[in-house]
Amino acid sequence: MKMHVDQVDVTVDVVTALVAQQFPQWRALPIRPLASTGTVNALFRVGTEIVLRFPLLPTTDPELRAELRQEQEYARLLAAHLPVAVPEPLGLGEPGEGYAGPWTAYRFIPGEPAQLDRIGDLDRFALDLASVVAALRGIDTGGRAWSGSGRGGPLPAQDAGVRSALALSGGLTDTARLAEVWDRCRDTPGQDAAVWIHADLMPGNLLVRDGRLAAVIDMETVNVGDPAVDLMPAWNMLDAGARETYRRALGVDDAMWERGRGWALLQAINALPYYIETNPAMAGIAQRTLRAVLE
Repeated sequence: MKMHVDQVDVTVDVVTALVAQQFPQWRALPIRPLASTGTVNALFRVGTEIVLRFPLLPTTDPELRAELRQEQEYARLLAAHLPVAVPEPLGLGEPGEGYAGPWTAYRFIPGEPAQLDRIGDLDRFALDLASVVAALRGIDTGGRAWSGSGRGGPLPAQDAGVRSALALSGGLTDTARLAEVWDRCRDTPGQDAAVWIHADLMPGNLLVRDGRLAAVIDMETVNVGDPAVDLMPAWNMLDAGARETYRRALGVDDAMWERGRGWALLQAINALPYYIETNPAMAGIAQRTLRAVLE
């Protein structure tokens, strides 16, 4: 079942032909699809060292190309500052027969998505993740402000979207209590200075190896904005004890913490009704997140 109305099917045959035409140095390498619970890209492994990312909603609009190019630029920027691995860009593919849009190639990073049963010590994981977020916040923004799109702007501007998602979720979660929490988070005063944020620190974008955080992937949401956005893992994957460890490590005050809770709620309540039928893993994370924000 497709997750998006206009989603395209990307086949191995199409990918093989595109690689042979545009990256002939890789044409002899085996290509296979990678299973993923992600919602934006179809993934393919080329040999042992390369992963290809094909947007599920391809377009020849120059805006998509610019976004993919920026994603790769940000990956290079973050790699120079973060204490864990980030994907290394290897190329930008062009539209071709069977696929009507640009696509990207990155160095493959070994690891598994950060599910709780793969993490050795959740408090240690919280500290490792906090060190990544602290490093992000320490990168010079060069005077940048929030771009005006994506996560990281004023939380009250998201009110209409949250209320719409709550209206669609009446049979899926406790929308009455969530509405009360959202009102409190939305109205929390204060907004910290904009910093570099990943803005999508979901379990699937955090790779673990030998029980420890090994990499942060998916740079497509990287932005300059409200630092509270990167508090979302406190609710989307950490338990109560590790949540407090994460908060202390980042020195988060009450106002930022409530905004972080609001961003976690926003992400989850939008994902839940959208993916409940088409992506059970994403819907499950959303339900766990919403339970956590009510604690």
